Amino acid sequence: MNFVWKYQREIIVLVCLIIAYFILRLPNLTLQPIFADEAIYIRWAQVMRSEPTLRFLPQTDGKTPLFMWSLIPLFKFIHDPLLAGRFLSVLSGFFTLLGVFFLSRKVFNAKAALWASLVYVITPYTVFFDRMALVDSMLSAFTVWVVYFAVWLLKSLRLDLAMILGYMLGGAILTKTPGMLNLLILPVSILGFKKAGAGKYRLVKLVAFWGVAVVIALVMYNLLRLGPEFRQLSARNADYVFSPVELVGRPLDPFIPHFHDISDWFPKLLTWPIIGLMVYGLWFMVKEKNKLGWVILAWAIIPLLVEMTFLRTFTARYLLPSIPLLLILAGFGMEKISRVIPLIILLILVVFLPLKFDYQLLTNPPPDSLPNEERKGYFEDWTAGFGLKDIAGFLKEKRKEGKVIVGTEGSFGTLPDGLWIYLDKDDIAIIGGSATISAQIRDTARENATYFVGNKKNLKLVIQKAELVREYPKARPLDGSEQDAMVLYKVFP
Repeated sequence: MNFVWKYQREIIVLVCLIIAYFILRLPNLTLQPIFADEAIYIRWAQVMRSEPTLRFLPQTDGKTPLFMWSLIPLFKFIHDPLLAGRFLSVLSGFFTLLGVFFLSRKVFNAKAALWASLVYVITPYTVFFDRMALVDSMLSAFTVWVVYFAVWLLKSLRLDLAMILGYMLGGAILTKTPGMLNLLILPVSILGFKKAGAGKYRLVKLVAFWGVAVVIALVMYNLLRLGPEFRQLSARNADYVFSPVELVGRPLDPFIPHFHDISDWFPKLLTWPIIGLMVYGLWFMVKEKNKLGWVILAWAIIPLLVEMTFLRTFTARYLLPSIPLLLILAGFGMEKISRVIPLIILLILVVFLPLKFDYQLLTNPPPDSLPNEERKGYFEDWTAGFGLKDIAGFLKEKRKEGKVIVGTEGSFGTLPDGLWIYLDKDDIAIIGGSATISAQIRDTARENATYFVGNKKNLKLVIQKAELVREYPKARPLDGSEQDAMVLYKVFP
């Protein structure tokens, strides 16, 4: 009880921030259409749940399975598979929030920790991706806690901390292979090392504890060798990155375009006031010679620079693990600037733009300030699965009248996986992989009720002998191009 009374104000504010976190994450969690990768991950989890021999199924596409393993138990309590997947990301984001608070408190102070937590709760970047069934939120959570225990280990050389750090490192790798970057960055935390007493012996002890942590992480990673497609983890990842040999003679080729992407994403998904607070916090960190602050900055910037230099494809969610660490600096800057600017004015300046984005996301997505490329991927293009739950419900009703066959435009991703997740236990055959109504699908229409699901823009010139049953418009493109829609056709012989 003494602990509660001693920190009662801090606990009350933190609880209020936690409540605000869930208020901005849980409402209308399935309002946004399912995204291609969400459909894939959820479908994998369903298959892994039903067939124990396929517990390493994500390896076939070069992915690690921890997110899917974690999703399987939620299916027992949450009927809607998309809701289950997105709720898992909400929980991951909650652990990230706790990590932001405790890491900020350890490196700076309690006020900075509360400010950083507030910024994390409202920032569009985190709100948007914490509400999607993607592995990046879980990787972000592990990364923040990796940094926390790495910093704690610098201050207190203990074997138990090294072991926990190893588990966090291993969890990050099992979530997504870029989590391996944490192993490479770990030695950089030497920036925060302070000599005390027998300095050289403390350094030797620190390196030994790092070795313990790395060994634990690598043992966890090598558990994936139990899966038959372990080799695909490295083979498929090569498809997403440039090798150093490919960049000879053009080292800035991917870097500069990716920098332009970031210059578009950050002002819209972080907002200018929060970016300003980051810069202000960084300036004070340098001024106060806070070595542990440099550890946080290095852990945020190094992965970002590596991804800008080597990634072939670049999207905002790939940077998500760096964002909470940058927001910690913003929280520190907010704590400093709150001493010279009245609290109410500071809050209005900081929260207005983020909350406007968050309100639109929760009530009428997509938000106006969502970057154009993100808007296309999540709301406009073939990757956005509008109406799939409703289409699945329609097909279930038709199944009561007799056998139902449905063809889909795609074979992996939004279609057919986005449809499969709702028909997982229903006796409805899905035939995927055709850009139009194939002869196989047409033949089934002679004896069974047959339907076809696809994207209107791709199908409008090739659909024959079919009746449009339902149409679900996607977001209207801002560039004035043709608006797409998810369509359901009844197929005739």
